[in-house]
Amino acid sequence: MSLEAAPLDTKIQVPAKQPDSPWRVAIRRFTRNRLALIGLFILIIMILICVFGPMFSPYNMLETNIRNKNLPPSAEHWLGTDKLGRDVLLRLMLAGRISLTVGLVATGISVAIGATLGALAGFYRKGVDTVIMRTADIFMALPSLPIMIIMGAILSDLKVDPADRIYFLMLILGILAWSGLARLVRGQILTLREQEFMQATEALGLRDRRKIFRHLLPNTIPIIIVSATLGVASAIISESALSFLGIGVVPPTPSWGNMISAANNLIDFRKRPWLWIPPGMCILITVVAINLIGDGLRDALDPKMKK
Repeated sequence: MSLEAAPLDTKIQVPAKQPDSPWRVAIRRFTRNRLALIGLFILIIMILICVFGPMFSPYNMLETNIRNKNLPPSAEHWLGTDKLGRDVLLRLMLAGRISLTVGLVATGISVAIGATLGALAGFYRKGVDTVIMRTADIFMALPSLPIMIIMGAILSDLKVDPADRIYFLMLILGILAWSGLARLVRGQILTLREQEFMQATEALGLRDRRKIFRHLLPNTIPIIIVSATLGVASAIISESALSFLGIGVVPPTPSWGNMISAANNLIDFRKRPWLWIPPGMCILITVVAINLIGDGLRDALDPKMKK
């Protein structure tokens, strides 16, 4: 009984490797950027400390003790106490909650307004584009800091509760910052609406709302993410500047800006550095970390980057 030999020219079919999705490629590029990963690690640590740190503190934010005022750092108070005897470390962590929340919410408001108006301007063009872009030009020409100072003074005259001033501050910062993103999104939409997939949506008879929010805006997410990341850092700096001037977040609600403002004389500046150096360093470290993340996202999401 003879066995038939298998043909030698048999070819083994190897399944073709599926190409990676754009998001997977972007994640791989981002994880290769060491500075971006360092920034992400620092930001996560900062958020965790600010969110969960106050839960382990034995002190109360509103508890004052004049006998312990302006104490230097010690084993009992790691970052010393302020002029009212309050623990600086506890107030620093609570202030981080406020500053980070203001930055995130204000950026969310500006992204929502800017992305929507930019998409409408790029899609409809003509009269809609003219109205939205001229409005954006007006907002870009407005001096943001004087307007925020005026609005803060108005809130002070109206005696708005300090807890409620935070929401007005976030709204003001968000409204004043949408114009730049609107221009970027409009430019992307003008290019995307001429692509083949938009011709397919025309053939299918889809509604304009579906074309904009299901097919056009998702393709602008990379530029929105990068702009939003850098916008958070800008909002944190703006909030700190306003609080330093006394027209942003006001005491007893702590923020990094008004903590620096509390050290407002030469004696505090020279002899009590624990009052102003910790919040200043927190602002510096947080903004640098966010900028590193933004640069990493820009490089990872840019299709022209091949390395």
